[in-house]
Amino acid sequence: MDAKDNIYQDTSEDTGSNESYKPQHEKTVEDNLSVNSYSDLNGSQNVQPQNTGFGQQNYPHTHNNGYNQPGYNQQPNSGYGQQQGYYHTQQGGYGQQNYQQPNNNIYDQQGYYNAQNNNYGQHRSYSDQPRKPVYDRFMFEPIGFEELERNQANASSADEAAAKQRSKNERNIVRIFALLVAISAFISIFGIVFDIINSKGIIDKIGRQNQVILYKESKPKGATDIENFKDENGRYTPEGAAALVKPSIVKIYTYSNYSDYAAKRAVGTGSGIVLNEDGYIATNAHVLEAEGYHRIETMDGEYYEAKLVGRDTKTDIAVIKVTAPDLTPATLGDSDEAVVGETVIAIGNPANLAGTVTDGIISAVDRKIRSDSTGFEMTCLQTNAEISPGNSGGALVNMYGQVIGITSSKYVSSDLEGLGFAITINEATPVIEDLIKNGFVPGRFRIGIHLLDMSSTAKKDAIEERIGMTLPDDFKGIYIDEIDEDCDIAKTELKSGDFIVAINGKSVSTYDELYETISSQYEAGDKVPATCANIDKNGDVSYYEIEFKLMEDTSGNY
Repeated sequence: MDAKDNIYQDTSEDTGSNESYKPQHEKTVEDNLSVNSYSDLNGSQNVQPQNTGFGQQNYPHTHNNGYNQPGYNQQPNSGYGQQQGYYHTQQGGYGQQNYQQPNNNIYDQQGYYNAQNNNYGQHRSYSDQPRKPVYDRFMFEPIGFEELERNQANASSADEAAAKQRSKNERNIVRIFALLVAISAFISIFGIVFDIINSKGIIDKIGRQNQVILYKESKPKGATDIENFKDENGRYTPEGAAALVKPSIVKIYTYSNYSDYAAKRAVGTGSGIVLNEDGYIATNAHVLEAEGYHRIETMDGEYYEAKLVGRDTKTDIAVIKVTAPDLTPATLGDSDEAVVGETVIAIGNPANLAGTVTDGIISAVDRKIRSDSTGFEMTCLQTNAEISPGNSGGALVNMYGQVIGITSSKYVSSDLEGLGFAITINEATPVIEDLIKNGFVPGRFRIGIHLLDMSSTAKKDAIEERIGMTLPDDFKGIYIDEIDEDCDIAKTELKSGDFIVAINGKSVSTYDELYETISSQYEAGDKVPATCANIDKNGDVSYYEIEFKLMEDTSGNY
Protein backbone atom coordinates (compact mmCIF):
# COMPACT_ATOMS: atom_id res chain seq x y z
CA MET A 1 0.00 0.00 0.00
CA ASP A 2 1.46 3.35 -1.01
CA ALA A 3 1.67 6.54 0.93
CA LYS A 4 -1.61 7.89 -0.37
CA ASP A 5 -3.42 4.92 1.00
CA ASN A 6 -1.74 5.33 4.42
CA ILE A 7 -3.17 8.81 4.69
CA TYR A 8 -6.73 7.44 4.85
CA GLN A 9 -6.03 4.33 7.00
CA ASP A 10 -5.20 4.40 10.72
CA THR A 11 -2.29 2.15 11.83
CA SER A 12 -2.57 -0.19 14.75
CA GLU A 13 0.08 1.58 16.70
CA ASP A 14 -1.60 4.92 16.44
CA THR A 15 -5.24 4.05 17.02
CA GLY A 16 -5.38 0.40 17.84
CA SER A 17 -8.22 -0.09 15.43
CA ASN A 18 -8.64 -2.83 12.86
CA GLU A 19 -11.28 -1.09 10.77
CA SER A 20 -11.02 -1.51 7.02
CA TYR A 21 -10.08 1.38 4.74
CA LYS A 22 -12.84 3.77 3.69
CA PRO A 23 -12.33 6.81 1.46
CA GLN A 24 -12.65 10.16 3.05
CA HIS A 25 -15.61 11.35 0.92
CA GLU A 26 -17.55 8.20 1.82
CA LYS A 27 -17.02 8.41 5.61
CA THR A 28 -19.90 9.31 7.86
CA VAL A 29 -19.83 11.86 10.61
CA GLU A 30 -19.15 9.18 13.19
CA ASP A 31 -16.24 7.88 11.16
CA ASN A 32 -14.77 11.32 10.95
CA LEU A 33 -15.09 11.76 14.66
CA SER A 34 -13.57 8.38 15.51
CA VAL A 35 -10.60 8.23 13.15
CA ASN A 36 -7.26 9.99 13.32
CA SER A 37 -7.77 11.76 16.68
CA TYR A 38 -10.52 14.42 15.88
CA SER A 39 -11.30 17.15 18.32
CA ASP A 40 -14.92 16.85 19.46
CA LEU A 41 -17.22 19.45 20.77
CA ASN A 42 -16.67 18.50 24.43
CA GLY A 43 -13.12 19.74 24.49
CA SER A 44 -11.43 16.32 24.69
CA GLN A 45 -7.97 16.46 23.27
CA ASN A 46 -6.49 13.82 20.97
CA VAL A 47 -2.92 13.75 19.84
CA GLN A 48 -2.71 13.68 16.01
CA PRO A 49 -0.15 11.78 13.96
CA GLN A 50 2.90 13.45 12.62
CA ASN A 51 2.31 16.05 9.98
CA THR A 52 -1.40 16.07 10.80
CA GLY A 53 -2.83 18.59 13.20
CA PHE A 54 -6.21 19.94 14.21
CA GLY A 55 -6.97 23.17 15.98
CA GLN A 56 -10.26 23.40 17.91
CA GLN A 57 -10.98 25.78 20.77
CA ASN A 58 -7.36 26.62 21.74
CA TYR A 59 -6.10 23.03 21.46
CA PRO A 60 -2.38 22.55 20.86
CA HIS A 61 -1.37 21.34 17.40
CA THR A 62 1.68 19.42 16.30
CA HIS A 63 4.36 19.82 13.72
CA ASN A 64 3.94 22.50 11.18
CA ASN A 65 0.20 22.18 11.08
CA GLY A 66 -2.12 24.25 13.17
CA TYR A 67 -5.82 25.04 13.06
CA ASN A 68 -7.23 27.94 14.87
CA GLN A 69 -10.61 29.43 15.52
CA PRO A 70 -11.31 33.12 15.00
CA GLY A 71 -8.48 35.31 16.12
CA TYR A 72 -5.70 32.73 15.77
CA ASN A 73 -2.55 33.63 13.96
CA GLN A 74 -1.57 31.25 11.13
CA GLN A 75 1.63 30.77 9.19
CA PRO A 76 2.07 32.28 5.72
CA ASN A 77 2.17 30.65 2.27
CA SER A 78 -1.12 28.77 2.03
CA GLY A 79 -3.86 29.53 4.45
CA TYR A 80 -7.60 29.08 4.18
CA GLY A 81 -10.28 30.42 6.38
CA GLN A 82 -13.86 29.33 5.59
CA GLN A 83 -17.02 28.44 7.38
CA GLN A 84 -18.64 26.04 4.89
CA GLY A 85 -16.78 23.49 2.79
CA TYR A 86 -14.36 25.27 0.53
CA TYR A 87 -11.52 23.54 -1.24
CA HIS A 88 -8.16 25.31 -1.03
CA THR A 89 -5.05 24.81 -3.12
CA GLN A 90 -1.43 25.50 -2.36
CA GLN A 91 -0.31 29.09 -2.29
CA GLY A 92 -3.78 30.47 -2.61
CA GLY A 93 -5.27 32.38 0.24
CA TYR A 94 -8.80 33.21 1.22
CA GLY A 95 -9.75 35.21 4.27
CA GLN A 96 -13.09 34.88 6.04
CA GLN A 97 -13.70 36.38 9.48
CA ASN A 98 -10.03 37.37 9.96
CA TYR A 99 -8.65 33.84 9.48
CA GLN A 100 -5.07 33.39 8.47
CA GLN A 101 -3.96 29.95 7.39
CA PRO A 102 -0.45 28.51 7.45
CA ASN A 103 1.48 27.07 4.60
CA ASN A 104 0.64 23.48 5.36
CA ASN A 105 -3.00 23.59 4.38
CA ILE A 106 -4.90 23.65 7.64
CA TYR A 107 -8.66 23.05 7.80
CA ASP A 108 -10.82 24.89 10.23
CA GLN A 109 -14.54 24.95 10.87
CA GLN A 110 -17.16 22.40 10.05
CA GLY A 111 -15.29 19.64 8.29
CA TYR A 112 -13.21 21.28 5.60
CA TYR A 113 -10.80 19.17 3.63
CA ASN A 114 -7.42 20.70 2.80
CA ALA A 115 -4.95 19.41 0.31
CA GLN A 116 -1.35 19.39 1.51
CA ASN A 117 -0.07 17.41 4.61
CA ASN A 118 -3.55 16.01 5.23
CA ASN A 119 -4.59 18.03 8.25
CA TYR A 120 -8.23 18.09 9.38
CA GLY A 121 -10.06 20.46 11.60
CA GLN A 122 -13.55 19.54 12.75
CA HIS A 123 -15.97 21.59 14.75
CA ARG A 124 -19.05 19.50 14.06
CA SER A 125 -20.22 16.64 11.92
CA TYR A 126 -20.16 16.54 8.11
CA SER A 127 -23.86 17.22 8.08
CA ASP A 128 -24.04 19.95 5.43
CA GLN A 129 -23.22 19.11 1.78
CA PRO A 130 -20.97 21.58 -0.08
CA ARG A 131 -22.68 24.13 -2.32
CA LYS A 132 -20.06 23.66 -5.00
CA PRO A 133 -18.45 20.36 -6.00
CA VAL A 134 -15.13 19.47 -4.36
CA TYR A 135 -12.70 17.21 -6.18
CA ASP A 136 -10.63 14.68 -4.24
CA ARG A 137 -7.13 15.16 -5.62
CA PHE A 138 -5.93 11.91 -4.08
CA MET A 139 -8.68 9.58 -5.24
CA PHE A 140 -9.46 11.48 -8.47
CA GLU A 141 -13.15 11.02 -7.70
CA PRO A 142 -15.82 13.77 -8.06
CA ILE A 143 -17.44 14.87 -4.86
CA GLY A 144 -20.81 16.68 -4.80
CA PHE A 145 -21.62 16.48 -8.56
CA GLU A 146 -24.56 14.18 -8.04
CA GLU A 147 -26.66 16.82 -6.36
CA LEU A 148 -25.74 19.44 -9.00
CA GLU A 149 -26.73 17.06 -11.77
CA ARG A 150 -29.97 16.27 -9.96
CA ASN A 151 -30.69 20.01 -9.56
CA GLN A 152 -29.92 20.63 -13.22
CA ALA A 153 -32.11 17.69 -14.25
CA ASN A 154 -34.89 18.93 -12.03
CA ALA A 155 -34.52 22.44 -13.48
CA SER A 156 -34.55 21.05 -17.05
CA SER A 157 -37.63 18.98 -16.27
CA ALA A 158 -39.32 22.02 -14.80
CA ASP A 159 -38.48 24.08 -17.91
CA GLU A 160 -39.84 21.35 -20.16
CA ALA A 161 -42.99 21.11 -18.11
CA ALA A 162 -43.42 24.87 -18.22
CA ALA A 163 -42.89 24.90 -22.01
CA LYS A 164 -45.42 22.12 -22.45
CA GLN A 165 -47.88 24.01 -20.29
CA ARG A 166 -47.36 27.20 -22.32
CA SER A 167 -47.82 25.26 -25.58
CA LYS A 168 -50.97 23.68 -24.21
CA ASN A 169 -52.27 27.08 -23.12
CA GLU A 170 -51.55 28.57 -26.55
CA ARG A 171 -53.38 25.69 -28.26
CA ASN A 172 -56.32 26.22 -25.97
CA ILE A 173 -56.37 29.95 -26.81
CA VAL A 174 -56.31 29.17 -30.55
CA ARG A 175 -59.14 26.66 -30.13
CA ILE A 176 -61.20 29.19 -28.18
CA PHE A 177 -60.55 31.90 -30.81
CA ALA A 178 -61.50 29.56 -33.68
CA LEU A 179 -64.65 28.57 -31.80
CA LEU A 180 -65.58 32.24 -31.33
CA VAL A 181 -65.01 32.95 -35.04
CA ALA A 182 -67.13 29.97 -36.04
CA ILE A 183 -69.90 31.05 -33.69
CA SER A 184 -69.79 34.62 -35.06
CA ALA A 185 -69.91 33.38 -38.67
CA PHE A 186 -72.82 31.09 -37.90
CA ILE A 187 -74.73 33.90 -36.19
CA SER A 188 -74.07 36.26 -39.15
CA ILE A 189 -75.15 33.71 -41.80
CA PHE A 190 -78.18 32.77 -39.76
CA GLY A 191 -79.15 36.44 -39.42
CA ILE A 192 -78.77 37.09 -43.17
CA VAL A 193 -80.80 34.01 -44.12
CA PHE A 194 -83.42 34.86 -41.54
CA ASP A 195 -83.74 38.44 -42.83
CA ILE A 196 -84.03 37.25 -46.44
CA ILE A 197 -86.71 34.72 -45.58
CA ASN A 198 -88.69 37.21 -43.54
CA SER A 199 -88.00 40.32 -45.66
CA LYS A 200 -91.32 40.19 -47.47
CA GLY A 201 -93.27 40.13 -44.24
CA ILE A 202 -91.13 42.93 -42.79
CA ILE A 203 -91.61 45.10 -45.89
CA ASP A 204 -95.33 44.43 -45.80
CA LYS A 205 -95.48 45.50 -42.16
CA ILE A 206 -93.47 48.66 -42.84
CA GLY A 207 -95.52 49.62 -45.88
CA ARG A 208 -98.98 48.92 -44.57
CA GLN A 209 -99.58 52.42 -43.22
CA ASN A 210 -99.07 54.19 -46.60
CA GLN A 211 -99.73 51.26 -48.91
CA VAL A 212 -100.99 52.21 -52.40
CA ILE A 213 -103.62 49.86 -53.73
CA LEU A 214 -103.18 48.97 -57.41
CA TYR A 215 -105.38 46.63 -59.37
CA LYS A 216 -103.55 44.51 -61.92
CA GLU A 217 -104.51 41.44 -63.86
CA SER A 218 -103.44 39.54 -66.96
CA LYS A 219 -105.36 39.02 -70.16
CA PRO A 220 -107.57 35.93 -70.32
CA LYS A 221 -105.83 32.78 -71.36
CA GLY A 222 -105.41 32.64 -75.13
CA ALA A 223 -106.26 36.31 -75.58
CA THR A 224 -103.05 36.92 -77.54
CA ASP A 225 -103.57 34.03 -79.94
CA ILE A 226 -103.68 35.35 -83.49
CA GLU A 227 -107.00 33.60 -84.14
CA ASN A 228 -108.61 35.85 -81.55
CA PHE A 229 -107.70 38.85 -83.73
CA LYS A 230 -109.59 37.49 -86.68
CA ASP A 231 -113.36 37.54 -87.24
CA GLU A 232 -115.55 35.03 -89.06
CA ASN A 233 -114.93 36.80 -92.39
CA GLY A 234 -111.15 36.46 -92.08
CA ARG A 235 -110.62 40.12 -91.20
CA TYR A 236 -107.88 40.84 -88.65
CA THR A 237 -107.61 43.58 -86.09
CA PRO A 238 -104.56 45.88 -86.47
CA GLU A 239 -102.62 43.82 -83.90
CA GLY A 240 -103.54 40.62 -85.72
CA ALA A 241 -102.45 42.00 -89.11
CA ALA A 242 -99.18 43.28 -87.59
CA ALA A 243 -98.42 39.91 -85.98
CA LEU A 244 -99.08 38.18 -89.29
CA VAL A 245 -96.93 40.40 -91.55
CA LYS A 246 -94.06 41.57 -89.32
CA PRO A 247 -91.97 38.39 -89.80
CA SER A 248 -91.95 39.16 -93.55
CA ILE A 249 -90.39 42.64 -93.13
CA VAL A 250 -86.57 42.93 -93.01
CA LYS A 251 -84.12 45.73 -92.38
CA ILE A 252 -81.67 46.54 -95.19
CA TYR A 253 -78.19 48.03 -94.56
CA THR A 254 -76.42 49.74 -97.48
CA TYR A 255 -72.63 50.24 -97.75
CA SER A 256 -70.97 52.39 -100.41
CA ASN A 257 -67.76 50.29 -100.59
CA TYR A 258 -66.24 47.09 -99.30
CA SER A 259 -64.21 48.72 -96.53
CA ASP A 260 -67.39 50.20 -95.08
CA TYR A 261 -69.09 46.84 -95.49
CA ALA A 262 -66.29 45.04 -93.63
CA ALA A 263 -66.35 47.67 -90.88
CA LYS A 264 -70.18 47.65 -90.83
CA ARG A 265 -70.39 51.41 -91.39
CA ALA A 266 -73.71 51.66 -93.23
CA VAL A 267 -74.46 54.77 -95.29
CA GLY A 268 -78.19 54.17 -94.93
CA THR A 269 -80.93 51.78 -93.87
CA GLY A 270 -84.33 50.89 -95.27
CA SER A 271 -86.99 48.21 -95.31
CA GLY A 272 -87.80 45.25 -97.52
CA ILE A 273 -90.60 42.74 -98.09
CA VAL A 274 -89.83 39.02 -98.36
CA LEU A 275 -91.53 37.78 -101.57
CA ASN A 276 -90.89 34.01 -101.42
CA GLU A 277 -88.84 31.24 -99.82
CA ASP A 278 -86.13 31.60 -102.48
CA GLY A 279 -84.93 34.78 -100.77
CA TYR A 280 -86.18 37.48 -103.17
CA ILE A 281 -86.90 40.74 -101.36
CA ALA A 282 -88.62 43.85 -102.85
CA THR A 283 -87.64 47.37 -101.78
CA ASN A 284 -87.21 50.91 -103.13
CA ALA A 285 -84.45 51.66 -105.64
CA HIS A 286 -83.27 54.70 -103.65
CA VAL A 287 -82.56 52.45 -100.61
CA LEU A 288 -79.81 50.60 -102.53
CA GLU A 289 -76.50 51.55 -104.09
CA ALA A 290 -75.99 50.48 -107.71
CA GLU A 291 -72.34 49.54 -107.04
CA GLY A 292 -72.54 49.10 -103.28
CA TYR A 293 -72.84 46.24 -100.77
CA HIS A 294 -75.92 45.20 -98.84
CA ARG A 295 -76.90 43.16 -95.79
CA ILE A 296 -80.28 42.35 -94.27
CA GLU A 297 -81.46 41.71 -90.71
CA THR A 298 -84.55 39.63 -90.06
CA MET A 299 -87.03 40.24 -87.26
CA ASP A 300 -85.41 37.50 -85.18
CA GLY A 301 -82.01 39.24 -85.38
CA GLU A 302 -80.29 37.10 -88.02
CA TYR A 303 -77.99 38.75 -90.60
CA TYR A 304 -77.50 37.69 -94.22
CA GLU A 305 -75.53 39.12 -97.12
CA ALA A 306 -77.71 40.37 -99.99
CA LYS A 307 -77.07 40.46 -103.74
CA LEU A 308 -78.55 43.16 -106.00
CA VAL A 309 -80.84 41.54 -108.63
CA GLY A 310 -82.25 44.61 -110.36
CA ARG A 311 -82.84 48.29 -109.71
CA ASP A 312 -85.18 50.63 -111.62
CA THR A 313 -84.92 54.28 -110.61
CA LYS A 314 -87.81 55.39 -112.84
CA THR A 315 -90.35 53.47 -110.73
CA ASP A 316 -88.20 53.46 -107.56
CA ILE A 317 -88.51 49.64 -107.41
CA ALA A 318 -85.62 47.22 -106.74
CA VAL A 319 -85.08 43.55 -105.89
CA ILE A 320 -82.33 41.88 -103.83
CA LYS A 321 -81.75 38.22 -102.99
CA VAL A 322 -80.40 36.42 -99.92
CA THR A 323 -79.66 32.80 -99.13
CA ALA A 324 -81.36 32.16 -95.82
CA PRO A 325 -83.48 29.36 -94.34
CA ASP A 326 -86.95 29.67 -92.88
CA LEU A 327 -87.90 33.00 -94.43
CA THR A 328 -91.56 33.99 -94.06
CA PRO A 329 -93.00 35.32 -97.36
CA ALA A 330 -95.62 38.04 -97.33
CA THR A 331 -98.99 37.64 -99.02
CA LEU A 332 -99.61 40.20 -101.78
CA GLY A 333 -103.12 41.61 -102.21
CA ASP A 334 -105.03 43.44 -104.97
CA SER A 335 -104.55 47.17 -104.62
CA ASP A 336 -107.47 47.82 -106.98
CA GLU A 337 -109.75 46.49 -104.19
CA ALA A 338 -108.62 49.21 -101.76
CA VAL A 339 -111.35 51.66 -100.76
CA VAL A 340 -111.18 55.06 -99.17
CA GLY A 341 -111.56 54.87 -95.39
CA GLU A 342 -110.27 51.32 -95.17
CA THR A 343 -108.05 50.66 -92.15
CA VAL A 344 -104.43 49.99 -93.00
CA ILE A 345 -101.09 49.70 -91.17
CA ALA A 346 -97.58 50.57 -92.33
CA ILE A 347 -94.69 48.33 -91.18
CA GLY A 348 -91.05 49.32 -91.59
CA ASN A 349 -87.87 50.52 -89.89
CA PRO A 350 -88.05 54.32 -89.58
CA ALA A 351 -85.00 55.93 -87.92
CA ASN A 352 -83.45 52.43 -87.75
CA LEU A 353 -86.21 51.29 -85.36
CA ALA A 354 -86.95 47.76 -86.50
CA GLY A 355 -90.52 46.52 -86.83
CA THR A 356 -92.26 49.85 -86.28
CA VAL A 357 -96.02 49.71 -86.92
CA THR A 358 -98.20 52.77 -87.59
CA ASP A 359 -101.88 52.72 -88.41
CA GLY A 360 -104.27 54.84 -90.46
CA ILE A 361 -106.74 54.66 -93.28
CA ILE A 362 -106.71 54.86 -97.05
CA SER A 363 -107.06 58.59 -97.76
CA ALA A 364 -107.23 58.26 -101.57
CA VAL A 365 -106.71 55.72 -104.34
CA ASP A 366 -105.14 55.98 -107.82
CA ARG A 367 -103.04 59.03 -106.97
CA LYS A 368 -100.62 59.89 -109.83
CA ILE A 369 -97.48 60.93 -107.93
CA ARG A 370 -94.27 62.00 -109.58
CA SER A 371 -90.98 61.14 -107.88
CA ASP A 372 -88.98 64.16 -106.74
CA SER A 373 -85.73 62.49 -107.83
CA THR A 374 -86.72 61.11 -111.24
CA GLY A 375 -89.85 62.96 -112.25
CA PHE A 376 -91.35 59.61 -113.22
CA GLU A 377 -95.06 59.30 -112.44
CA MET A 378 -96.44 56.31 -110.51
CA THR A 379 -99.92 55.30 -109.33
CA CYS A 380 -100.02 55.41 -105.53
CA LEU A 381 -102.29 54.89 -102.52
CA GLN A 382 -102.52 57.87 -100.21
CA THR A 383 -102.68 57.19 -96.44
CA ASN A 384 -102.42 59.08 -93.17
CA ALA A 385 -100.33 56.28 -91.61
CA GLU A 386 -96.92 57.71 -90.67
CA ILE A 387 -94.27 57.01 -93.34
CA SER A 388 -90.79 58.33 -92.58
CA PRO A 389 -87.26 57.79 -93.94
CA GLY A 390 -86.45 54.20 -93.11
CA ASN A 391 -90.00 53.15 -93.93
CA SER A 392 -88.98 53.13 -97.62
CA GLY A 393 -89.43 49.67 -99.07
CA GLY A 394 -91.79 48.64 -96.28
CA ALA A 395 -95.34 47.36 -96.57
CA LEU A 396 -98.76 48.97 -96.53
CA VAL A 397 -101.07 46.22 -95.22
CA ASN A 398 -104.86 45.88 -95.12
CA MET A 399 -106.77 44.14 -92.35
CA TYR A 400 -106.69 40.83 -94.17
CA GLY A 401 -102.92 40.67 -93.72
CA GLN A 402 -102.28 41.43 -97.42
CA VAL A 403 -99.58 43.77 -98.77
CA ILE A 404 -101.33 46.30 -101.05
CA GLY A 405 -98.52 48.86 -101.46
CA ILE A 406 -94.77 49.51 -101.13
CA THR A 407 -94.20 52.61 -99.02
CA SER A 408 -91.73 55.19 -100.29
CA SER A 409 -90.52 58.34 -98.59
CA LYS A 410 -89.67 59.76 -102.02
CA TYR A 411 -93.36 60.34 -102.58
CA VAL A 412 -93.89 62.05 -99.24
CA SER A 413 -94.28 65.81 -99.19
CA SER A 414 -91.90 67.46 -96.73
CA ASP A 415 -94.13 70.52 -96.53
CA LEU A 416 -97.32 68.75 -95.47
CA GLU A 417 -98.14 66.40 -92.58
CA GLY A 418 -100.39 63.37 -92.65
CA LEU A 419 -99.68 62.65 -96.31
CA GLY A 420 -98.04 59.34 -97.07
CA PHE A 421 -97.89 57.42 -100.33
CA ALA A 422 -97.28 53.83 -101.27
CA ILE A 423 -96.72 52.49 -104.80
CA THR A 424 -99.64 50.22 -105.53
CA ILE A 425 -98.71 46.57 -105.52
CA ASN A 426 -100.51 46.10 -108.87
CA GLU A 427 -98.18 48.62 -110.56
CA ALA A 428 -95.09 47.40 -108.72
CA THR A 429 -95.61 43.70 -109.46
CA PRO A 430 -94.74 43.79 -113.22
CA VAL A 431 -91.59 45.76 -112.49
CA ILE A 432 -90.61 43.27 -109.78
CA GLU A 433 -91.17 40.33 -112.12
CA ASP A 434 -89.07 41.95 -114.90
CA LEU A 435 -86.24 42.68 -112.48
CA ILE A 436 -86.21 39.09 -111.17
CA LYS A 437 -86.32 37.68 -114.70
CA ASN A 438 -84.05 40.09 -116.61
CA GLY A 439 -82.34 42.31 -114.05
CA PHE A 440 -83.97 45.31 -115.76
CA VAL A 441 -87.31 46.36 -117.24
CA PRO A 442 -87.25 45.43 -120.95
CA GLY A 443 -88.73 47.77 -123.60
CA ARG A 444 -87.31 50.82 -121.87
CA PHE A 445 -85.50 53.19 -124.20
CA ARG A 446 -82.71 55.51 -123.44
CA ILE A 447 -82.06 58.84 -125.25
CA GLY A 448 -78.77 59.56 -123.53
CA ILE A 449 -79.34 63.11 -122.29
CA HIS A 450 -79.51 64.88 -118.90
CA LEU A 451 -82.06 67.69 -119.02
CA LEU A 452 -83.91 70.50 -117.24
CA ASP A 453 -87.52 71.11 -118.26
CA MET A 454 -89.84 74.09 -117.90
CA SER A 455 -92.52 72.38 -115.80
CA SER A 456 -92.28 75.11 -113.17
CA THR A 457 -91.17 78.70 -112.76
CA ALA A 458 -88.32 77.60 -110.50
CA LYS A 459 -86.95 75.25 -113.11
CA LYS A 460 -87.24 77.96 -115.78
CA ASP A 461 -85.29 80.35 -113.53
CA ALA A 462 -82.62 77.67 -113.13
CA ILE A 463 -82.28 77.41 -116.91
CA GLU A 464 -81.92 81.20 -117.30
CA GLU A 465 -79.20 81.15 -114.63
CA ARG A 466 -77.34 78.49 -116.59
CA ILE A 467 -77.37 80.42 -119.88
CA GLY A 468 -76.86 83.78 -118.23
CA MET A 469 -79.82 85.56 -119.86
CA THR A 470 -83.58 85.79 -119.85
CA LEU A 471 -85.48 83.47 -122.19
CA PRO A 472 -87.86 84.97 -124.72
CA ASP A 473 -91.45 85.06 -123.48
CA ASP A 474 -92.81 82.69 -126.11
CA PHE A 475 -89.88 80.27 -126.05
CA LYS A 476 -90.43 76.70 -124.77
CA GLY A 477 -88.27 73.62 -124.80
CA ILE A 478 -86.15 71.14 -122.84
CA TYR A 479 -82.67 72.34 -121.83
CA ILE A 480 -79.84 69.84 -122.53
CA ASP A 481 -77.44 69.89 -119.58
CA GLU A 482 -75.24 66.90 -120.55
CA ILE A 483 -75.00 64.24 -123.29
CA ASP A 484 -73.77 60.65 -122.78
CA GLU A 485 -70.96 59.89 -125.21
CA ASP A 486 -71.92 56.21 -125.59
CA CYS A 487 -75.36 57.04 -127.08
CA ASP A 488 -76.23 57.69 -130.75
CA ILE A 489 -77.48 61.23 -130.01
CA ALA A 490 -73.91 62.27 -129.20
CA LYS A 491 -73.11 61.90 -132.91
CA THR A 492 -75.60 64.62 -133.94
CA GLU A 493 -75.29 68.45 -133.95
CA LEU A 494 -76.94 68.64 -130.52
CA LYS A 495 -74.63 70.22 -127.94
CA SER A 496 -74.82 70.88 -124.19
CA GLY A 497 -76.64 74.21 -123.63
CA ASP A 498 -79.00 73.75 -126.59
CA PHE A 499 -82.71 72.87 -126.44
CA ILE A 500 -84.99 70.15 -127.89
CA VAL A 501 -88.24 71.93 -128.75
CA ALA A 502 -90.13 69.21 -130.71
CA ILE A 503 -90.23 65.43 -131.43
CA ASN A 504 -91.44 64.58 -134.92
CA GLY A 505 -93.09 68.00 -135.10
CA LYS A 506 -94.79 67.86 -131.66
CA SER A 507 -93.72 70.55 -129.18
CA VAL A 508 -92.27 69.35 -125.86
CA SER A 509 -91.24 71.42 -122.85
CA THR A 510 -91.45 68.89 -119.94
CA TYR A 511 -90.08 65.44 -119.23
CA ASP A 512 -93.55 63.84 -119.32
CA GLU A 513 -94.29 65.36 -122.74
CA LEU A 514 -90.95 64.10 -124.09
CA TYR A 515 -91.38 60.55 -122.66
CA GLU A 516 -95.02 60.16 -123.73
CA THR A 517 -94.37 61.46 -127.24
CA ILE A 518 -91.46 59.06 -127.84
CA SER A 519 -92.96 56.01 -126.07
CA SER A 520 -96.24 56.33 -127.95
CA GLN A 521 -94.55 56.18 -131.36
CA TYR A 522 -91.14 54.53 -131.03
CA GLU A 523 -89.27 51.63 -129.40
CA ALA A 524 -85.67 50.91 -128.63
CA GLY A 525 -83.67 50.78 -131.85
CA ASP A 526 -85.96 53.19 -133.81
CA LYS A 527 -84.79 56.47 -135.38
CA VAL A 528 -86.44 59.56 -133.88
CA PRO A 529 -86.53 62.99 -135.66
CA ALA A 530 -86.21 66.07 -133.43
CA THR A 531 -86.14 69.90 -133.73
CA CYS A 532 -83.46 71.66 -131.71
CA ALA A 533 -82.65 75.32 -130.90
CA ASN A 534 -79.62 77.42 -129.95
CA ILE A 535 -79.73 80.82 -128.24
CA ASP A 536 -76.69 83.05 -128.68
CA LYS A 537 -75.42 85.73 -126.34
CA ASN A 538 -77.59 88.37 -127.98
CA GLY A 539 -80.75 86.29 -127.32
CA ASP A 540 -81.19 85.36 -130.94
CA VAL A 541 -82.68 81.88 -131.47
CA SER A 542 -81.58 79.57 -134.32
CA TYR A 543 -83.27 76.18 -135.07
CA TYR A 544 -81.91 72.96 -136.63
CA GLU A 545 -83.06 69.35 -137.20
CA ILE A 546 -81.47 66.10 -135.99
CA GLU A 547 -82.25 62.36 -136.02
CA PHE A 548 -81.04 59.94 -133.34
CA LYS A 549 -81.44 56.24 -132.55
CA LEU A 550 -83.12 55.14 -129.30
CA MET A 551 -80.85 52.96 -127.11
CA GLU A 552 -82.24 50.05 -125.04
CA ASP A 553 -82.15 50.94 -121.36
CA THR A 554 -80.90 48.06 -119.21
CA SER A 555 -79.35 50.23 -116.52
CA GLY A 556 -82.55 51.06 -114.68
CA ASN A 557 -81.29 54.61 -114.31
CA TYR A 558 -83.28 57.70 -115.10
